[in-house]
Amino acid sequence: MAEPIIVEPAEMKNYLGKELGVSDWVEVTQEKINLFADATGDHQWIHTDPEKAKQLSPYGTTIAHGYWTISLAPMLLSQIIIPKGIKMAINYGINRLRLPNAVKVNSKVRMRAELVNLEEVPGGYQGIFKLTFEIEGEEKPACVAEV
Repeated sequence: MAEPIIVEPAEMKNYLGKELGVSDWVEVTQEKINLFADATGDHQWIHTDPEKAKQLSPYGTTIAHGYWTISLAPMLLSQIIIPKGIKMAINYGINRLRLPNAVKVNSKVRMRAELVNLEEVPGGYQGIFKLTFEIEGEEKPACVAEV
């Protein structure tokens, strides 16, 4: 992975419409899936029961929650771009979220980020990023989101 871009928010306009970079790979383990299930209360067997998933799932194994994948965004985005000279960053929400491919246990995911909009708002800036979560060895992404 390349070093993250470190930039003043006002200078981010120079990156509009451009890919900012790619994060490191993150291994998807059953332990991480189970911890997310505990945190959210979503213990559906497709995520947490390897034996049942092996028998009944179309994937032949457990899969990560879709929201687990998008929850990686803050960590992975900080590997790609770091705004300097700010007091804080706040998650304003998700404009669009699609989960076109399942993330199987023991696979790896990484994230690509593109800056699609940036505007000055009272007290700061509001940026919109297109995030694409790739699965190692697969063509179809796990998640595409505009945040």
